Amino acid sequence: MKQIDLIAGDSATLLPAPFGEWFAARGWTPRAHQLELLARTRAGRSVLLIAPTGAGKTLAGFLPSLTDLAAKGTAGPARPHGPHTLYISPLKALAVDIERNLARPVEEMGLPIRLETRTGDTPAHKRQRQKLDPPDILLTTPEQLALLIASPDAERFLSRLRYVVLDELHALVTSKRGHLLALGLARLRRLAPGLISIGLSATVAEPEALRRWLVDQNPPGAMADIVTVEGGAKPQITILETEERVPWSGHSARYAIPAIYEAIREHGTTLIFVNTRSQAELLFRDLWHINEDNLPIALHHGSLDAGQRRKVEKAMQTNSLKAIVATSTLDLGIDWGDVDLVVHVGAPKGASRLAQRIGRANHRMDEPSRAILVPANRFEVMECRAALEANYLGAQDTPPLGKGALDVLAQHVLGRACAGPFDEAAFFEEVRSAAPYAGLDAATFSRVVEFVATGGYALKTYERYARIRRMKDGRWRISHPRFAQQYRLNIGTIVEAPMLSVRLVRRRGGTFRGGMVLGKVEEYFLETLAPGDTFLFSGRTLRFEGIRENECYVTSAAGQDAMVPSYAGGKFPLSTYLAGEVRAMLADPARWKALPEPVAEWLGIQKNKSVLPGRQDLLVETFPRASRHYLVAYPFEGRLAHQTLGMLLTRRLERAGARPLGFVATDYALAVWALEDMGNMIGGGALSLDRLFDEDMLGDDLEAWLADSWLLKRTFRNCAVISGLVEKRHPGQEKTGRQVTVSADLIYDVLRAHEPDHILLQATWNDAATGLLDIGRLGEMLSRIRGRIVHKHLERISPLAVPVMLEIGKEPVPGAASESLLREAAETLIEEAMGSA
Repeated sequence: MKQIDLIAGDSATLLPAPFGEWFAARGWTPRAHQLELLARTRAGRSVLLIAPTGAGKTLAGFLPSLTDLAAKGTAGPARPHGPHTLYISPLKALAVDIERNLARPVEEMGLPIRLETRTGDTPAHKRQRQKLDPPDILLTTPEQLALLIASPDAERFLSRLRYVVLDELHALVTSKRGHLLALGLARLRRLAPGLISIGLSATVAEPEALRRWLVDQNPPGAMADIVTVEGGAKPQITILETEERVPWSGHSARYAIPAIYEAIREHGTTLIFVNTRSQAELLFRDLWHINEDNLPIALHHGSLDAGQRRKVEKAMQTNSLKAIVATSTLDLGIDWGDVDLVVHVGAPKGASRLAQRIGRANHRMDEPSRAILVPANRFEVMECRAALEANYLGAQDTPPLGKGALDVLAQHVLGRACAGPFDEAAFFEEVRSAAPYAGLDAATFSRVVEFVATGGYALKTYERYARIRRMKDGRWRISHPRFAQQYRLNIGTIVEAPMLSVRLVRRRGGTFRGGMVLGKVEEYFLETLAPGDTFLFSGRTLRFEGIRENECYVTSAAGQDAMVPSYAGGKFPLSTYLAGEVRAMLADPARWKALPEPVAEWLGIQKNKSVLPGRQDLLVETFPRASRHYLVAYPFEGRLAHQTLGMLLTRRLERAGARPLGFVATDYALAVWALEDMGNMIGGGALSLDRLFDEDMLGDDLEAWLADSWLLKRTFRNCAVISGLVEKRHPGQEKTGRQVTVSADLIYDVLRAHEPDHILLQATWNDAATGLLDIGRLGEMLSRIRGRIVHKHLERISPLAVPVMLEIGKEPVPGAASESLLREAAETLIEEAMGSA
């Protein structure tokens, strides 16, 4: 590709007079990267802008649109019937926030430009009016874009489109949502030739991949231009130091509550991030228990009622809160007022995620953001140290872009038919222009189209699955208008775990009187409760009373101990980069000086009593305890990979005669317990560690385990919903999570029995291998440790094994036997490991 060298020039050359005057009136000067992006787009180039928080990224992204619209003067009856610019963000709240911030300069300059949002919260009458009288700039989400291009009116409505601005691009492209958006972008390029894409991102590990993502990849290789903003003040990050000793295991960080509260008191507004919703609930409750000053502290996570979240967001914008406890719902770049400090409770699991979250403090590029990391346990101390060092080095570890998902493609095929008849060959070429699908072959594409047309060989006799039909001229069309309606109701790739509303009721005699809805909780969690059980939600202790249709009835149980909701959402995998850095830290005693004294002492005692693994080695310890025998391995590859490894190891150990009883996995280690002495079996040659950890376990063993696994059924359910095979919403009604699961399970059993090579089963396996199982990462680990397994047979538990051993009994894992061990008291384990017992 020929490199275009553009010189931005001065602002007078590029910016119309009202813009220059607006900047000058505020004492501002347009930044070089804002002008450079404007110059490149005027030359017809798509651009990726990578800039730190506070660099004026959003204004840079909109300058091409604003200046172009201002020059054309679009107001009045001559307004064309279609938007000039689409802005697409990963969050509805972000689109609303951008509209508010962008409206100010538009109004102050008196520009004849209309801005509007179009999200799932936009009323139907307003969405309909937007089609008849569209704004110049429409701020929307990937799902709404999919609906727009699936309209029979799409070609007329979008033909005027000049720019598409994609915000927080790194947060979109690695998921199925990103695959749907890439297909939508490919469609936009056909509907609006000459379309210019502008990608905005703050944290990017592989910018070349994003540059390809932004432009046509058929033929592959083209790249958007790139504008990178260097500099910005380095954040000031510290790891919390308290007089309290860091726990050996656990994730609550309750030891640090007084120190966190003190940090809240000393700063204006503090944003406290955690990794799971249950952590958010616990931390919020604990802070309120010690909130002697009655500080305004709020809670924000995805399960809370939308109205409650909006109240919190409004209070944040007006700086009415001292602290907000939040999950990933506040990760992205919304302007939340003046956040002085970010506190990250628990290890961040990724260097890029930490950089993203720290960027929420102090939206000024030239002033440092302040952040405190609060490790919840001793392994997390090392992970926090690795993340801190990575941040200062500027290391990024965002996940790589994967291949396009086939269930998402099936959804897009149906959407294309909703817009009008299509030619399969021409549509295939369009789909391949989307970066995630650039390597798609014609045979697989035809199988996806055939699936949308019939449901597949095993389902083709059922009329309900015949959603598109071939016409006499060979083109495909929607087979009945009801399928277009169903498509609109079920659009999207986010499949939530089945949720029930939590309603706080009052008991009156033998009946319950309805009250306020507190939010939603996963259905599978509630099904494990018996009436009278208590759990923590929305900062309250609640008593479970029962389930009525789609609602969970609860009463207040203030003052009682509570079970904690076992939320499915919110857990992040440990990044490969941080895992490697933790292994390197373990292997290098010189780096222990940066660790708190108790943690360095812990590692030193481990070195004396057992061994510490080298960076590329796998340490395997075996020891007896309480009539059981344990094998503990330390791969440091994250919980997902370790859980898959544990399932496969127990199968192999059972075949070897070790009689395994169960296993437990953390981000750092894996412990298996059995009736037979695995250490003696290894020492006597009856059990080979090289064979036990051989890469061939990812073949037959994996397939045998998955054949009857609940995991594949759960994954198939998601694929079936995304592809449109199983519909959750129907006109005027919605299936419960239980009904969706039953429907998906029935179809899964039919396909397994009669069409095992079905395209949706293929999509299910792809999802399980890359997401829930982390097969690729597990395979790389098994390859890395070949010939590098270090075995240490001990008489008793080692210091390094204490954290994973303390996890035993917290979560039951079915193994070869139904028996599981109750967790022993932590003090006893520690005394044994440290040699004082």
